[in-house]
Amino acid sequence: MSKPSRLRRILAAIWNGITWLRLALSNILFLLLLAVIYFVYMGGGEEPPPERAALLLNMMGTVVDQRSQVEPIAALLVEPSPAEHEVVLRDVIDAIDYASDDPAVSALVMELDELVYAGLSRVQEIAVALERFKDSGKPVVAVGDFYTQDQYLLASYADTVIVNPYGGVALEGFSSYRNYFRDALEKLSINMHVFKAGEHKSVAEPFLRDDMSAPEKAITERWLQVLWGQYAAAVEAQRDLAPGTINDYVNEYADRLAAAGGDSAALAQQAGLVDEVYNRDQSNDYLVATVGASDAEGRYEAMPFERYVRRQRPSELLPVEGERVAVITAQGDILPGEQPPGAIGGESLAAQLQATAEADGVAAIVLRVNSGGGSVFASEVIRQQVLATRAQGIPVVVSMGAVAASGGYYIAAEADEIWATPATITGSIGVFAAIPTFENLLQRLGVYTDGVGTTELAGSLRLDRPLNPQLAQALTSGVAFSYRNFVELVAAGRGMAVEQVDKVAQGRIWSAPDALDRGLLDGLGSLQDAIAAAAALADLDSYEVEYVAPQLTPRELFLQQLAERTGALGIPVANRVGSVLAGWLAPAVDAAAELASLRDPRHLYARCLECGLVR
Repeated sequence: MSKPSRLRRILAAIWNGITWLRLALSNILFLLLLAVIYFVYMGGGEEPPPERAALLLNMMGTVVDQRSQVEPIAALLVEPSPAEHEVVLRDVIDAIDYASDDPAVSALVMELDELVYAGLSRVQEIAVALERFKDSGKPVVAVGDFYTQDQYLLASYADTVIVNPYGGVALEGFSSYRNYFRDALEKLSINMHVFKAGEHKSVAEPFLRDDMSAPEKAITERWLQVLWGQYAAAVEAQRDLAPGTINDYVNEYADRLAAAGGDSAALAQQAGLVDEVYNRDQSNDYLVATVGASDAEGRYEAMPFERYVRRQRPSELLPVEGERVAVITAQGDILPGEQPPGAIGGESLAAQLQATAEADGVAAIVLRVNSGGGSVFASEVIRQQVLATRAQGIPVVVSMGAVAASGGYYIAAEADEIWATPATITGSIGVFAAIPTFENLLQRLGVYTDGVGTTELAGSLRLDRPLNPQLAQALTSGVAFSYRNFVELVAAGRGMAVEQVDKVAQGRIWSAPDALDRGLLDGLGSLQDAIAAAAALADLDSYEVEYVAPQLTPRELFLQQLAERTGALGIPVANRVGSVLAGWLAPAVDAAAELASLRDPRHLYARCLECGLVR
């Protein structure tokens, strides 16, 4: 038998080497996967909790009702920033409530420097839990370098507020500013065709004007003043300040700061906004004395709330037994079809409602809505399922979060009861259609569109052609029909005359107190108040509360938990250059995202774009 040639032996050796390397990498990846599984399901080898410690509310990023879907590979490979991290509101509230009854927890400390956004509505719900914690007799301390307006609202509920000597409290008030694109679209030769029903459906203004109209300014100023009044009143009540103190602090800030020699921390203390001005070491000494325990490095002993709530909360993998109120979260834009957490899919939310209603022991459902709306078609799919659930004899109560407007109100309108936080933005009962066409832009580039079709409407949806007059007429009729339907279903759900609803509709945005006065809501309160209302409708004296998670396969559940755990690894360091660039590009990115989200099959939308400023 002849001996293989030298070239063949070399190629065989190379192939064997590649095979060995492939097997080695496969084994390494397999071992890493086993390690990750252990980390996710066995708790990552966390140390036992200390015998005495503070609960640390070190919220980082944005507080949300439902965490958006995160890809595990991205969580593993991309260094996160505070702006990208999400904190679930329920985790914060549950951690506070568990700690209030835990003898090992001697105090609550808020470190809020990494908190990007919570919002007035969510802080109002957290504040209720903080008051319950203070009723236990345990102290609450807030410590920070420099409080933003959002951070300070939460800090004001502490018994003691500490600020760094080189810090301060930055308050400015609430505002609503948007970008207007008429001139830019004209220069780019882009035609934006907008059809709307509702006198105050201002979604068209950014595309058709270069500024905010006077009527829209009046409406916007009204709900902003209501929200800012709630903010100022809350801070003044917690800090025992006279009414008007917060407005005076903001409006006279420049003069007061000059009088304080530019010392913003001293100014905040003089104004009664903070109690102590301490550097890092002094703050730690104060907290060690308050908590009554320190770690091996001499820092005050503390348990971060996300780890703490994972330890304290019963496993959600175990089924909830007995009669119960089920809570389903609907957060994000309303889009057709199946959508991941962080968005509302017409089909996926309807399926979740149906499956929950059919589960043994579910006596009532609370639908937590935090959405500025979206697709009319998807909203209608969800509304029909709400009605089907009620037809089964299961009460449905809506709890509105920060925003439940337009399509967000559409899916809530025919619930048994609608509750909102005092800071909820709602209403915006109106419909619009929007289609951009680029024929003029393409012609400037020397690109032309021509051809033939079998009917008058053939090819009418091409964005490189002028808008077909028949299509424009059809969209006008469709918008008018959808608006009438919207008003009529609100009238049916709220027990009002169509004429009454039409007066408060017309696309107008309402603050929750104003919406309550006009019959659009049943009560103001937290999610817990809505749960209690649902239990009362179901005649439940004793019940459990089940927080229904999106239906996931075992693989999806594993990947979700992996992403959540790996996303919390290490200390996130924001990319400063990336953050600055993102800020500069935000208007263009937001405009592109809004256009990309317009995916209704009939091009009809119940959407409140300005509500996105509230989140």
